[in-house]
Amino acid sequence: MKLLLVEDDERVTEALVEYFTDQHYLIDVAHDGQIGLQMAETFNYNLILLDVMLPKLDGISICKHLREKGYNTPILILTAKDTSTDKILGLDAGADDYVVKPFDLEVLSARIRALLRRGGQSLPPVLEWENLRLNPSSLEVTYRGQLLSLTPKEYRLLELFLRNGRRVFSRSAILDLLWSWEEIPTEATVKTHIKSLRSKLKAVGAPGDLIETVYGLGYRLKKNP
Repeated sequence: MKLLLVEDDERVTEALVEYFTDQHYLIDVAHDGQIGLQMAETFNYNLILLDVMLPKLDGISICKHLREKGYNTPILILTAKDTSTDKILGLDAGADDYVVKPFDLEVLSARIRALLRRGGQSLPPVLEWENLRLNPSSLEVTYRGQLLSLTPKEYRLLELFLRNGRRVFSRSAILDLLWSWEEIPTEATVKTHIKSLRSKLKAVGAPGDLIETVYGLGYRLKKNP
């Protein structure tokens, strides 16, 4: 299962990431609402944990925006405000449930399992680009049937390109979407991951320039003529 956590409190984030990683969830983190919304619209998640009070864009606005766009993924609101009004605002915005801070991790986990059991969600579609296939359900990537062994960052980098076709992503945009501020990455980090990903693709027979450089702008997938 893949979760998106949109939370700006460092201690809460660290506790949730550690707990859910131990529970064998994959968890992505955004520390402000703007990046959180971009990630929700760019990647596929089984559930979103969404704080209400966030920099740049609040959780209620994010929830409303996603629901207005037809986004059906379960959203669980995390709020420090234990009042009926705040709960109603969250539910009216389209949230499926809410948990008040401070919360018990086991209770939160049970709420998440309950939302995931509700069903009605179709399996995310397999992403394809010519002979390249990425299966979000199994987290497997193949080229002409050959399985690629990717790091989590390489997987998400490839997923980003596959979900956005010919869109060009600058190094700074990739950093914003795939790295958290705790990791202190640089644009050279992106270059290193692109190089490694190209090497692994080439090793299974993919063109060396399947991920092409658009000079002065960034990277995108290349479509063969």
